[in-house]
Amino acid sequence: MSPATTRTPRQAARVVVRDAQGAVFLLRYDNEEVGPHWATPGGGLDPGESPRQGALRELREETGWADLEPGPLLCTWTHDFTRAGVPVRQFEHIYLAGTPGQGRELGPDVADEHLADGILGWRWWTPEELRRTDEQIWPPQLHALLDAWAPGVAPAELGHVPLKGQSDTVG
Repeated sequence: MSPATTRTPRQAARVVVRDAQGAVFLLRYDNEEVGPHWATPGGGLDPGESPRQGALRELREETGWADLEPGPLLCTWTHDFTRAGVPVRQFEHIYLAGTPGQGRELGPDVADEHLADGILGWRWWTPEELRRTDEQIWPPQLHALLDAWAPGVAPAELGHVPLKGQSDTVG
C-alpha cells in the first residue's frame, strides 16, 4: 500500500481481559495488509456509541461473557490496516477487565460471530509468553503496558504506531 493511500478514520474500543494470575485473553486474526496477529476482544464503534459502551458490546459479542465490565482505560493508540478491503486508520481505546479463575472458556454461540469477523482462534497468554513472543500483538508491547499500569496511573497514549511491514507515514 502506498504512503499516499487515503485511509478511512474508524473509532474502536477493546478490552484486555486478565485472569487472577495475569494471563491475557487474545483472539487470532490474519489481516490482508499486516498479516497474522493477536488482539484483545473489541472492534469498531456503532454510531452514537461511546468507547466504553462499544468495548462492553464487543466483549460480549466476541467472548459470550456477560458478567465482565470494562474497567480503567489502559491506553489509546492509532494504527493502520485494511478491513474488508478498505484501508482504515483506527483510533482505539483499550480498557482493562478482570475475570475470576483461570483459562475461562468462550461462552456459547460465539463461533458464528468469530467466523463473520475473521477470528481464527483464541487462547490465554501468560505474562511470560507475552514478553517472549515474536508474534505480532495488538497493541504492540502489551506486556510492558500491563507491567507499567497501576490504579490511578494515567492511561498511556501511544499515538500512531506503525505495525510490522508498515512505515510511519500518514496517509
